[in-house]
Amino acid sequence: MNREILEQAFDARFPTEMKDKLRNAFVAIAGLGGLGSNLAVMLARSGVGHIGMVDFDVVDVTNLNRQVYGIPHVGKYKTEALKEILDQINPYLDYQFRREKVTKENIRELFTGYPIVCEAFDQADQKAMLVQELLTGFPDTIVISGNGMAGFGDANDIRTRKMMRRLYVCGDEKTDIADGVGLMSPRVTLCAAHQANKVLQIILEEKGE
Repeated sequence: MNREILEQAFDARFPTEMKDKLRNAFVAIAGLGGLGSNLAVMLARSGVGHIGMVDFDVVDVTNLNRQVYGIPHVGKYKTEALKEILDQINPYLDYQFRREKVTKENIRELFTGYPIVCEAFDQADQKAMLVQELLTGFPDTIVISGNGMAGFGDANDIRTRKMMRRLYVCGDEKTDIADGVGLMSPRVTLCAAHQANKVLQIILEEKGE
């Protein structure tokens, strides 16, 4: 399918002003697991023009219950597998993939130029490190973090909350896989949708209120 057909379909549903804002936006995603992979698909379907994605891991069969990958992707790097998926949605957007582990030392290299960064890690220490480094080292960057989406509890407990001027947290802020309830697709995807929705709100309203 050529670019013109895709753009005509988008134009039929969104005003030109919205399309232009989305197409000119730069958003980064740190981690391409349950949150990040679903989030990337939502942003691509929404027409976000420049999406930077960072992950070092490979797709495992245990990922299939909540991440966007399928059986043919098992064993592939998540960056490669997700590129295949996003190219099937809209190959004309600017996707930048980095296959490496995020550390304090490479954060500036990885996320400079992205005014919105979505934290989508699994481990609490990684989450805290990235959020802290972004808030202290990138004075103009808005951070959207995921926290609390485990199990099968009430979907209405998943919410978006403004924690600081440049920090939003999506999730129920309490459930964890350590509680023995596991990670399931509905609540993980709900949390990713909250992150994606906040991204779009910031882009289109030029504020995060």
